[in-house]
Amino acid sequence: MSSATTSLFASIALATAGAAGFAYTLTHPGVVAGFASRLFDDTGSLRSASQADNAALVPDRPETPTSGAGTVSLPAGAYGHFETEAEINGRTIDVMVDTGASLVALTYDDAQRLGIYVKPSDFTHIAQTANGTARVAPVTISRISIGDITVRNVPAVVSERGKSERTLLGMSFLGRLSRVEMRGGTLVLQE
Repeated sequence: MSSATTSLFASIALATAGAAGFAYTLTHPGVVAGFASRLFDDTGSLRSASQADNAALVPDRPETPTSGAGTVSLPAGAYGHFETEAEINGRTIDVMVDTGASLVALTYDDAQRLGIYVKPSDFTHIAQTANGTARVAPVTISRISIGDITVRNVPAVVSERGKSERTLLGMSFLGRLSRVEMRGGTLVLQE
């Protein structure tokens, strides 16, 4: 292979990698924000390697939201995701806030912990998930609360056992709020 051909292939590979990185940045802004917040301090200066390592430490459990008067602020966690505890039907469960999910999506195991039991015949719909296609059972959740925010009668789905890794707090909850706003590495929710 000539050096010109090798150079052409290298240029194409570099352009493809750049386009993929740009597309990822557009579709996952929280990840990029979380990464950037670990690299730079509050003044915009690059952190030292030890400071960046300490900033990358992530708690084993979701962050506790700060709240007041119907407003909740969630700091970005691992990889820029917003995770917290939600009270669903009176029981506490870990959730990830996902504006890309149309509905609240419960894992099969979380649904059982919440007292929501579905039969095989209840899985009447198909959903596209991060892990591929899954059958889901439509349900209605009586009450979901995060901090001072409570939403009632929330449409949701239960995924087939083993088809989803975590419960997602999707737009059937978020769309009922008056405000969902990202400020730097913080997601602000307002009832």
